[in-house]
Amino acid sequence: MLERERGIPVDTILDALANALVSAYKRSPGAAEEARVTIDADGGDIIVYAQELDEEGNVIREWEDTPDDFGRISATTAKQVISQRLREAKREQVFELYDGRDGDLVTGLVQQHDNRYTILDLGNAEAMMPGSERIPYERLERNARVKALILEVPHELKGPQIIVSRSHPDFVRRLLELEVPELLDGTIEIRAIAREAGHRTKIAVSSNDSNVDPKGACVGARGSRVRQVVNELRGEKVDVVQWREDTQQFIAEALGPAKVREVQINEEEKEAVVIVSEHQLSLAIGKEGQNARLAARLTGYRVDIQSDAPPPEPEVEQTPEPASEETPAGESDAEASDVVVDDSGVDDAMVETPGAEADDSSPEGAPADAPEDAGEDPAGETNEAPAEPEQSAESGDDSGDSGEEPADGDSAAEDNPPEEEETA
Repeated sequence: MLERERGIPVDTILDALANALVSAYKRSPGAAEEARVTIDADGGDIIVYAQELDEEGNVIREWEDTPDDFGRISATTAKQVISQRLREAKREQVFELYDGRDGDLVTGLVQQHDNRYTILDLGNAEAMMPGSERIPYERLERNARVKALILEVPHELKGPQIIVSRSHPDFVRRLLELEVPELLDGTIEIRAIAREAGHRTKIAVSSNDSNVDPKGACVGARGSRVRQVVNELRGEKVDVVQWREDTQQFIAEALGPAKVREVQINEEEKEAVVIVSEHQLSLAIGKEGQNARLAARLTGYRVDIQSDAPPPEPEVEQTPEPASEETPAGESDAEASDVVVDDSGVDDAMVETPGAEADDSSPEGAPADAPEDAGEDPAGETNEAPAEPEQSAESGDDSGDSGEEPADGDSAAEDNPPEEEETA
C-alpha cells in the first residue's frame, strides 16, 4: 500500500522499517549496544540479532535477542524513524527524477500564493516559485493550472527544492516550442530573446529552409500560434521579428512596428544611430522607451533614435534700444512725447508766461462763448485801445481771451473809470 501511495519501492520501505526497529530495540531494557534486524518479506517474520564488537568495530559475537514487546516508547520511536526514512527516500527519488531537467517546462496546480512565493503541485513533487520569478502584477488563483520553467534543483540538507520561474525569457521560448513544431525539428531557430516580463517580449527567429517563412510560421494563421503563448502569459505582447545577417537590417527589424529610414553603425563602440520620420519617432521609442530598450537587448547594440526633421532655429533675443538723453531711462520715446501736465501739481514758474501773472481765481482756459474774432494780434495787443502805462499787468490776457468782460468780475473796466476810456 505504501508503495502505491508514495511511489517508493518495497525494498526501500523494508530497509526503513528495519532501521526503525533497531532504534526501538536499543531503547528497550537490557538491550545490547549494537544490533541488526532482518525482515522476511514473504512471511513477515522479524528477528533482532544482538551483536558484540571489538575495538576496531568488527563483530565478535552475535545472538538472537528479539523482544516479545517493544513497548509504547519504542513503538513511537520506530514510527518516527519510519516516517523520516520515507521522507528521505521520497526526496532522493524526486531529486533523481528532476535532476538535470533545468530549462524544462512543467505544469502544476497552485496550492499556495502570497507575496513571498508560490507553491505548485506537480503531482509527484512540489515546486516553489519565488516572488522575483513571477510575472509582475499577475494574480494566481488557488487550484489554477499554470506552466512554469524549471530553473534549478538544488540538493540541500532538507531535500531537493524545485525552483521554477514564469518571468525568465526561456519560458517564452518553451511555450513557443509547444505551439510551433518547426522549432522542434530544427527548421526554424530562435536566435535571440529580449523580455520585460508582464509587458513585452521580442523574439528574433531565422529559417534553415528557404521555403519556410520563420516569422509567419511562428505567428501562425491569423496569429493562432502566438495567441496561445499570449494567453498563457496573461496578455503580454509578443513581437516576432526576422533575424538578419546584416546588422543594419536586423536593427531596423528589431525596432518594429516602427518604420526606419536609415541606420548608421559604429562597430567599435557597438552603437547604432537610427533615423526615423517625425511621426514614427514615438512609435520607435515606445512607451517609456520600452521598444528601444528591447531592441537594444535583442541586437546587442546601443540604439540612439533620432528624427529626420531639421532642428528648430534658435530664437534671437531683441536687444532694447538705449533710452535717449532727453527721456528718462525707463520710458520709451512714445511715453516721453505724450506727457500730460497737471496744473495742480506743477510749479507756478513752469506755467507762467513773460509779462503776465497766473490768475489762480480764473477758471481753466478761456470761456466757451468767446467770439472767434476776439484774440490777440502778433504784437500781443487786444483790439481795444491800449491802456495807460500805470495800468496793472492783470488787464492783459496772454492766454488769448477776448475783450469782453470776464464772468468773474475781475475786468480792466473796474480798474479804469469810464471817463478815461472815452478820452482814450
